[in-house]
Amino acid sequence: MALIDIQVPDIGDFDQVTVIELLVKPGDSVKAEQSLITVESDKASMEIPSSRAGVVRELRVALGDKVAQGSVVLVLEAADAQPDTAPAAAAPAPAPAAPVPSAPVAPTPAAPAPAGAAAPVEVRVPDIGDFKDVTVIEVLVQPGANIKLEQSLVTVESDKASMEIPSSVAGVLQEIRVKVGDKVNIGDLLAVVLAAAPAAAAPVPAPAAPAASPAAAPQPSVVAEAPALAPAPAAAAPVPAHNPVVAPSASLPHASPSVRRIARLLGVPLEEVRGTGPKGRITELDLQGFTRSVMSGVVQTRAAAAAASKAAPAAPAGDGGGLGLLPWPKVDFAKFGPVERQDRPRIKKISAANLHRNWVLIPHVTNHDDADITDLEAFRVLTNKENEKSGVKVTMLAFLIKACVAALRRFPEFNSSLDGDQLVLKRYYHIGFAADTPQGLMVPVIKDADTKGVLQISQEMADLAKKARDGKLSPGDMSGASFTISSLGGIGGRYFTPIINAPEVAILGVCRSTMQPVWNGSVFEPRLMLPLSLSWDHRVIDGAAAARFNAYLGQILGDFRRVLL
Repeated sequence: MALIDIQVPDIGDFDQVTVIELLVKPGDSVKAEQSLITVESDKASMEIPSSRAGVVRELRVALGDKVAQGSVVLVLEAADAQPDTAPAAAAPAPAPAAPVPSAPVAPTPAAPAPAGAAAPVEVRVPDIGDFKDVTVIEVLVQPGANIKLEQSLVTVESDKASMEIPSSVAGVLQEIRVKVGDKVNIGDLLAVVLAAAPAAAAPVPAPAAPAASPAAAPQPSVVAEAPALAPAPAAAAPVPAHNPVVAPSASLPHASPSVRRIARLLGVPLEEVRGTGPKGRITELDLQGFTRSVMSGVVQTRAAAAAASKAAPAAPAGDGGGLGLLPWPKVDFAKFGPVERQDRPRIKKISAANLHRNWVLIPHVTNHDDADITDLEAFRVLTNKENEKSGVKVTMLAFLIKACVAALRRFPEFNSSLDGDQLVLKRYYHIGFAADTPQGLMVPVIKDADTKGVLQISQEMADLAKKARDGKLSPGDMSGASFTISSLGGIGGRYFTPIINAPEVAILGVCRSTMQPVWNGSVFEPRLMLPLSLSWDHRVIDGAAAARFNAYLGQILGDFRRVLL
């Protein structure tokens, strides 16, 4: 047997994740793909599996440690360290069962034999954010192809975006395990790659373990039965009070994947369990306490509460949750004439659900105003002429983004979000802009717009808009916006009521600018006027603040030098 370092595999774009749970201990027997530790980033928690089967000899990490891709998790005494040894070496093994301590030492030097040979490596789906069951829409490589490190293997699509999954190793593609239309998640096997093993891949110090005294040999078999979790201290923390009538939180319960798996096996609804771990994390003790309480009748599950409420007479929905509206009309349109049915794109279906929620839950108010952009448009045209060779075309939307940043600095409540009874004031300025694509409406985000110039914003907008049209936007390209602009300037219209993109509290809509006669105090003169439509959340913003925001924004667009103030 040889000692092998088990390292952290590719875990996506996360770096320096924290170890929050140790799932094995020295002496435990583990199987291939068995989870060893649980790590947590600022977005998700994940389990790190073992790439080999064997016995844990040494843990190299502790709770609270920071690890990254390539960090050594533990030292494993692999049971299958000699699969390629000569047949002659395999024959003596069955005869002496285990009592011969010196015989196994001889075959161990044969382990380095396949040092330069190609070894099959499994390539799995890395962390792709908060998306589940993404669909494979394109397979970019075929078996037998030579692939490079980070070369894209497949393209997957979620309800919001499409993204390419790269290879974590270089080599020859031996097998592709997915096809177009398959649903994949984090950790699913994508492909098997024959990767050339490094020349110094076989550490020689491995024989030190077999050379240990024979008395230690039976120890793994004794400890191997320890993986069953010890029934923890009897004086566990009491289960917190529970109210099954209260609706579950909109956020996911704070629990590790192993706890989630146990909850699924037991049928425990995690949103009904109160966590007693750090940061409200749900532990196995919490699951056990909840299960005991349910079995003893102390806690009633939400399912039982719902069944009981159905048996009781229905109360009038006066809280706004049930709107009491008439059902949607069912009409046989074909009896009136020819019809054609088309499936809506998934992005439009998801957008529709989000827009419906936002419109119902947010008390929208919209202010309409006009901004004089005559001088700004002349400056924009002149800028494009001077920068014609650079290939960067400056649009009015780029100026609008910079103007909105200045207005958000002046009125910080427009750059905020509601979190319960608190208002989260954001000190960053990430501006989303609505992009019309064949797949539906998408909202890429210009990050840190306050630190970028108009030319840089124009170039970034062009790049993001192209990615949106090609369906190549990543989740990171569309997340983190603190304020959104919806521009119909290239299409037309006068005014409209844009729907707020929750959890933001305001959105600016702009339409096509028109030349209008404007009274300057003595005569009418032609001025280029830009229609502005500002929708805002009345729970956070009042009418006076909205009017001031629009007026200030109009002043900046009328004299862009105010951005410097």
